[in-house]
Amino acid sequence: MTEQASTAESAEIPDIPGKPISASRTTLSHIMTHNDTNLLGTVHGGVIMKLVDDAAGAVAGRHSGGPAVTASMDEMAFLEPVRVGDLVHVKAQVNWTGRTSMEVGVRVLAERWNESTPTTQVGSAYLVFTAVDADGKPRAVPPVLPETDRDRRRYQEAQIRRTHRLARRRAIRELREKRAAEGYAD
Repeated sequence: MTEQASTAESAEIPDIPGKPISASRTTLSHIMTHNDTNLLGTVHGGVIMKLVDDAAGAVAGRHSGGPAVTASMDEMAFLEPVRVGDLVHVKAQVNWTGRTSMEVGVRVLAERWNESTPTTQVGSAYLVFTAVDADGKPRAVPPVLPETDRDRRRYQEAQIRRTHRLARRRAIRELREKRAAEGYAD
């Protein structure tokens, strides 16, 4: 799907009205319990990743006006451990759109459920979603309209990440083709 999506991105963008970033921005909050812990007694990274994917998926669906699937996750960073009893807030927004795909930026914040202390950023991630139709085929998405200087910066940074993703995929594909032509097996 990622190769199809990248090919579709280079096609002409249809005339779909744009949507401001604020139209689909969302926050998902969840209290961490003992069921969420790993062997070290802190919240399992996979639990945080699922919350990140859930929030990003909601934003992608809202922005695109229908189903969207996770195509990739970039730069998932765990900055601080999350503990049982933390109230975790997962904030997500569309940073960039192509013809059929969207980059969603996610910040993960935590605070003690029973204290009035400031939240701490505990993680961040960038995910790419592809909007799909009822048959699972990529479909066009509205352009995102950055509203603030911060939104415009995020949009530009997302374009850089996309360029790097595509260059990395191309370089790997070319290396594999070269090795196959030289007779090396995978």
